[in-house]
Amino acid sequence: MMKTLFIALFGTFLACSDSGSSTMGIADSDGWAVADVDGNSYVNAEPTAEYSETDNKDAKIIKTAEIEFQTRDMDATYTRIRKAIAAQGGNLQDDNTGKSYNQVYRSLVIRVPSANFGPLVDSIGQGVDYFDTKRISRRDVGEEFVDLEARLKAKRTLEERYLELLGKAKNVTEMLEIERELANIREEIEAKQGRLNYLQSQVSMSTISLRFYKETVETQVQASFGSKIANAFKGGWSGLLTFFIGVLYLWPFVLLIGVVFFFVRRYLKRSARSANS
Repeated sequence: MMKTLFIALFGTFLACSDSGSSTMGIADSDGWAVADVDGNSYVNAEPTAEYSETDNKDAKIIKTAEIEFQTRDMDATYTRIRKAIAAQGGNLQDDNTGKSYNQVYRSLVIRVPSANFGPLVDSIGQGVDYFDTKRISRRDVGEEFVDLEARLKAKRTLEERYLELLGKAKNVTEMLEIERELANIREEIEAKQGRLNYLQSQVSMSTISLRFYKETVETQVQASFGSKIANAFKGGWSGLLTFFIGVLYLWPFVLLIGVVFFFVRRYLKRSARSANS
């Protein structure tokens, strides 16, 4: 009886095991983005605020944006964007400032409720004459949602059957085998539930990667003739010190050469005396 139950459960376990999932190509009605079989999205149209209103509320769509532009006033732009984020119920996940050779920049990672994604993108773009980058993408993960939920249901059903079987175990060996299978099933359940939670988070909160910058002019002050002479003396003295320090690093080689020279000279003198005698 026990062996028969194990065979039945093993067959059910195989039926519930993972298989490679595929994502169908999707092209939304607004012409926003196309997702290929790997789930990668490509932008093919300029974004407008209308797309956020046409989304099905039950659709599982991950929305992302990548925006970059130049600004004349970094502080004013940052203040304006912070107000827009607050107005749309978003939050800053990352805020980074820096300076390159000819520009200062600020990089932001913004998380905003998906319903307010379009309005926030439009608010960020207000007053911007030209975008270096404005890439909007939407990826439909509804099929993956359905697949994960179905697999979770099957795994939980299998877990219940193993729990029933555990209560009927007749010896320690059977109990250990059942508990080992239960541990594997629960690990798979946790992994799938974690993936489902992650997708739900990405669907409910959209991500905007924003970078704005201001170009700077690097001014070089011409040095006077006197300062050039002073710098030359300083450079020469520094070079001389560097030379002596380098020589000190070579002392083992100098010592070795001196010893070799001493013995060679001594040998030559002895040879010369032998020849004269």
